[in-house]
Amino acid sequence: MPMRTGTAMPSLEGATEWVNGEVKNDDVKGKVTLVHFWAVSCHSCHEIMDQVKAWRETYAPRGLEFVGIHQPRSEADTDISAVKADIAEMGVTWPVAIDNTHTIVDAFENKYVPAFYVFNEAGELRHFQAGDRGQKMLEAAVERVLKG
Repeated sequence: MPMRTGTAMPSLEGATEWVNGEVKNDDVKGKVTLVHFWAVSCHSCHEIMDQVKAWRETYAPRGLEFVGIHQPRSEADTDISAVKADIAEMGVTWPVAIDNTHTIVDAFENKYVPAFYVFNEAGELRHFQAGDRGQKMLEAAVERVLKG
């Protein structure tokens, strides 16, 4: 069962490895946060990444924190060097947890890639979006949460 609106942000502990810096829940406490799940083998994830980068350019200066979670979908997706190369090739500069054991994935009860979770300053889930469609709804949710 997916997380319900108002649910507290699950733990970001348990990543196999972090790229571009580690994030703990205390680091995003009091901040609006977008948690983005993706996979190296997901074609849609790659296609939407330019949009995610554009959102970061637009919303990070307004206080939106970004946390990426790499969610492997197969044994091949657990190749850390391939994930790191993909992160570099896509130009991802925000922190990404490589979650080969699905510790964070399970804490979020996430089943989809790409998937987006928007948390307010109180650390409560305000919006969930799965798939590569519905970008306007996600942007509207981010705007709404940033405005408080």
